[in-house]
Amino acid sequence: MDAVEIQVIARMRSDFGSKFGIPRQSGLVDALRSTIVFEPEFRNPDALRGIEDFSHLWIIWQFSEAVRQGWSATVRPPRLGGNTRMGVFATRSPFRPNNLGLSSVRLLGVEHTEQFGTVLHVGGADLMDGTPIFDIKPYIAYGDSHPDARGGFADQAGEFLLQVEFPSRLLEVLPEGKREAAIGVLSHDPRPSYQRKPNRLYGLTFAGFDIRFKVQGDTLTVEQVEKV
Repeated sequence: MDAVEIQVIARMRSDFGSKFGIPRQSGLVDALRSTIVFEPEFRNPDALRGIEDFSHLWIIWQFSEAVRQGWSATVRPPRLGGNTRMGVFATRSPFRPNNLGLSSVRLLGVEHTEQFGTVLHVGGADLMDGTPIFDIKPYIAYGDSHPDARGGFADQAGEFLLQVEFPSRLLEVLPEGKREAAIGVLSHDPRPSYQRKPNRLYGLTFAGFDIRFKVQGDTLTVEQVEKV
């Protein structure tokens, strides 16, 4: 088997300390804020010259929490209830031969810092904190956007948005700049598709807080918020 060496050029700094609750696709929760911090050997500002002229970027990264020996030709997409098998290359499952992920994010700003060199602030990322990044490329609308594209089984998987009831006394425990993003993450139903027990208390770690919630029908109600 041919082997190719690939280097980690950067890591994502985000509010997700674990996989649970991360949006299933990039761009679903635009209020999410993350920062791309480059590894020391790639902190050359010339490598980012001109990037500020683009509104969106492609990020190629590793599903670092899904690395395992071997691979399977079929997987069970969560949006199909976790019971139907589809070909791995017809899905965006993290369990792939090379565990590579691809995300489109909005570029919010380029900042020159003393500690980390030049960093990129992005919106809408679906990456866990510390995720290794292998490459960054500009999103080019005339070639990358396909409004007439078909979405295969993903178009038929249904709508999963929930109504979020977040009591103000609990919402105010979160920093003001994190509240909109937290509600957005919860609205996309963080639960696995095979877990639908109405009385079960679920826990989501976000921005250093443990958010506990229950779901009844199409309504998610936050029960507890505690600092981790």
